[in-house]
Amino acid sequence: MYPLWANAEATQPNATSVVLAHLAEAYGHDVPAPDLMAYIAAVLAHPAFTARFQDDLKQPGLRVPVTADAGLFAEAVAIGREVIWLHTYGERFDDAGAGRPHQPPRLEKSLAPVIPVGGAIPGAPEPLPETMDYDPATRRLTVGKGHIDNVMPEVLAYEVSGKAVVRQWFSYRRRDRTRPQIGDRRPPSPLDAIQPDHWPGEYTTDLMNLLHVLGRLVLLEPRQAALMEQILGQPLLSVANLGLASENAEVTNKDAPDGPA
Repeated sequence: MYPLWANAEATQPNATSVVLAHLAEAYGHDVPAPDLMAYIAAVLAHPAFTARFQDDLKQPGLRVPVTADAGLFAEAVAIGREVIWLHTYGERFDDAGAGRPHQPPRLEKSLAPVIPVGGAIPGAPEPLPETMDYDPATRRLTVGKGHIDNVMPEVLAYEVSGKAVVRQWFSYRRRDRTRPQIGDRRPPSPLDAIQPDHWPGEYTTDLMNLLHVLGRLVLLEPRQAALMEQILGQPLLSVANLGLASENAEVTNKDAPDGPA
């Protein structure tokens, strides 16, 4: 994974000027590097993309279907800005006028997780909790002796690289963080034993922020999937269209005549 910018001043993008120039020519307007990044986030960062291209993804390297349609590109950029805003907890692509304030994102009230009266995850003198459980029937997430209501099942099932995000988050904050040693792997560092002796309030804040972000990402997935199908059903820009033919870039021609770049 490459960062957007190649320098600390955020003035030199990792996207080549050749690609940006050819995109500008194809769409009839300048295409800044952040817009290209947002497009990629919209098209690739959702389960439908993984399902559609699972065979191709066995080989390292992502192939991005780049639409030849300026309108579809603009639509993808708009969605991708929200995706990146969510992934960065409101730190990037914030735009209050577009409903993306510079703060941790929030679900609308009816869909938002809530800690009911008496459900707070206890701090000191209680030790760190050991368990996290979820009841899809009541949509209750239980953390030790506390609980959070109105948590969507899709949020608990949300995965990145095959790992359930919420459970992975908790595994680094539970009381016993040891894992079984397999084979000749190096034993865990003694530093792993350094942790709070109780559940800090910041952990609850972090968990609520995570649930809100994942919830909004889940709600975006149908739009991303529909957009991807629209893009794949229309002409795509090829490697040659983007001025990269001389670099021997890899092209996949399975889903459209021109293939994704």
